[in-house]
Amino acid sequence: MSLFSTVFDVIVVGGGHAGSEAAAASANMGAHTLLITMNLQNIAQMSCNPAMGGIAKGQIVREIDALGGYSGIVTDKTAIQFKMLNKSKGPAMWSPRAQSDRMQFAECWRTMLEQTENLDFYQDSVNGLLFDGDTIIGVKTALGLEIKAKTVIITAGTFLNGLIHIGEKTFGGGRAGEGASTGITEDLVQKGFESGRMKTGTPPRVDSRSLDFSKMIEQPGDDNPEKFSFLPSTTSLVKQRSCYLTYTNQKVHDLLREGFDRSPMFNGRIQSTGPRYCPSVEDKIDRFATKERHQIFVEPEGWTTVEIYVNGFSTSLPEDIQDKAIRAIEGFENVKFLRYGYAIEYDFFQPTQLTHSLETKLVKNLFFAGQINGTTGYEEAAAQGLMAGVNAALKVQGKAPFILKRNEAYIGVLVDDLITKGTEEPYRMFTSRAEYRTLLRQDNADLRLTPLAYELGLASKERLDRVTAKREKTALLIQFLEQTSVKESEVNPILEAKGLATVNQSMKLFKIAARPQLAFQDFTSIEKLNQFIRLHEIDSDVIEQVEIHLKYSGYIEKEKNNADKLNRLENVMIPSTFNYQKLQSISFEAREKLCKIQPTSISQASRISGVSPSDISVLLVHMGR
Repeated sequence: MSLFSTVFDVIVVGGGHAGSEAAAASANMGAHTLLITMNLQNIAQMSCNPAMGGIAKGQIVREIDALGGYSGIVTDKTAIQFKMLNKSKGPAMWSPRAQSDRMQFAECWRTMLEQTENLDFYQDSVNGLLFDGDTIIGVKTALGLEIKAKTVIITAGTFLNGLIHIGEKTFGGGRAGEGASTGITEDLVQKGFESGRMKTGTPPRVDSRSLDFSKMIEQPGDDNPEKFSFLPSTTSLVKQRSCYLTYTNQKVHDLLREGFDRSPMFNGRIQSTGPRYCPSVEDKIDRFATKERHQIFVEPEGWTTVEIYVNGFSTSLPEDIQDKAIRAIEGFENVKFLRYGYAIEYDFFQPTQLTHSLETKLVKNLFFAGQINGTTGYEEAAAQGLMAGVNAALKVQGKAPFILKRNEAYIGVLVDDLITKGTEEPYRMFTSRAEYRTLLRQDNADLRLTPLAYELGLASKERLDRVTAKREKTALLIQFLEQTSVKESEVNPILEAKGLATVNQSMKLFKIAARPQLAFQDFTSIEKLNQFIRLHEIDSDVIEQVEIHLKYSGYIEKEKNNADKLNRLENVMIPSTFNYQKLQSISFEAREKLCKIQPTSISQASRISGVSPSDISVLLVHMGR
C-alpha cells in the first residue's frame, strides 16, 4: 500500500483523545482509516491531569464504553485509583472518576489502536487541506505529501497556531516540547469558516520526594472500587495509590499577586477566553478576592513515577513567581519543580458551523471533533471523536448519520449544545446541562446505548448479550419483589435495627424495599430472596438497577414522559431550504439566529438562545402544525 496512490475512506488528523476514538470507531466499522499525527509516541497523551471521568464526565466515559469505544477499557487497565463521586446524592449525580498512570495510559491506547483492523498510521504534520469545490478530498503534509481520502476528521486539539505563555515569554507550540500546527486554519478561513481563539492552561509538575505529605490530608480511593467498562475483560483495582489535599493561603495569594504585572492574563498578551470552571490560580484569586484559601489536589502521575500533578494550581505566571508562591503551600516548603505551569492559546471554530453528525456545513465530508469545536476535557473530546468517526464511516457507506438525542445520552446533550448554541468559552459538561439526567445515569449507559452500537457494527455480540441478560434479570427480580410476600417476623428485625416503624402483617417485598431509609443489602437475611438471587445468578449491576427502580421509578417515568413530548417536536422537521427571512412576525434576533444555525427540527430551533416560545409558535404554523 502506498500513501501516494491509496484513497482512504477516513483520514483522522491528530492523535489525541478525539483522534484516537475517531480512528478506532471508523476502523471498527470497516472503514479503511489513516491516523496522521505529529508524533506516534504521543498518541492519546494526557496533556493535562492524569485522570478520566468526574462529574458528568464519568457518565460520558461510560457512554463511550457502551458504544464500543476504548476510553473506558484503557482507563480501567491503567487506573491507580477509583472513586464514585456524589454517592451521598441521588443516582443521577453519581459520577465515576479514576486516576491513571499517565505513561501506561498512552501505551495502552497505542497498543489497542495497533491491534485494530483497517487502521493505518503515519507520522507527519498536516499543514493543508485538499478540496474539490465544496468537498474535501484529502490533506497536505509538511513533507509535501498529498494524501487522498473520502472523508477527513480534524481533531487538532490545542495545536492549531498554538502559542505557549509562561510569564513574559511566548513561543509557538501545541503543548510543552511539541510544535504548533499551521496551515489548516488558513485553508478553512479561505473557505469561509469563522475561527476564534481560546485559552487553556496546565499546572506545574513537581517531585514527590520533595513534598511533606504528613502536612496534607490523604484522599484514598473507594473501599470497594468499581470500574468504567461494562465488559468483564477489565477488573476493579485491588490496590490503589492515594491522592492528597492541601490548600493555598493568604501568603500564597500575596506572592502570586506580585507577578500580576508580568502575567500574560493581566497585561493583555492573552486576550482569548479561558475555561470558566477550571480557571488558573491567578484568575481564582483575582475573581474570588475575598476567599481565604483554595483547594490543591496533589495527584501522582503513576504507580512508580515521582512526578506529581498539582491540581488547582494551573498558571502562566513567571517561573520565579510560581516557585516562590508554591513554597508557601503546606507540604510544599522544599518543593522541586519538574515542569513549570503554562497557558496555551489556540484556534477553534464556532461549532454552530457543524451539523449534528459533526460534519461541517460549508465543506462536505469534513468533520471536526474535540477542542477545535471549543470544548475542554479529554472526555468531551473522546465523545466527539467517537461520533465523528462513526459518522464519517457511515458517510462513506452511504448510510444515514448516527445522532443521539438529548434524552438518550450526555453525548447527545454535548453535541446539541455545541451546534445549537455555540460557545464563547471552553465548553465543559455538567450534570446540570442535561434536562433528563435521571434517565442518563452512569449505571444504565449500556442499556441505553449498546443496542444502538450493535446495530452500527461498533459494539460486539458479547456486549449485546450482556445487556440483554442485565435487562431480563432486572425485570425478573422486580417481578419477584412485586409478587413475593414476607412475614412481619422476617422484616421487623430489619426495621427495628434501622429504628423504623415495624409492620403488623405480611407485606410485599417491593413495598418494604422501596422505603428510602433501606438499602437492598439490608434484606440479605431473607432466605427466599437469597435463594432467588443465587438461582438466577443475579449480580451487583442488576441489584443496582433494581434498587434505583424501587426508589426512583416515579421520577424516571415523569422524565420519560417529558422526553416523549420533546421528541414529538424533534420529529417536526424544518426543510433545509426554508426561508426564515419571510417570517416577519418573529423577532429580528430569532430570524438572525435561525438563519445562522439552520436548525433541522422545531425542537432544535426551540433551544437556540434568542428564539422565544412565540417564535416557535409561528414556525409551527408555517410547518402546518
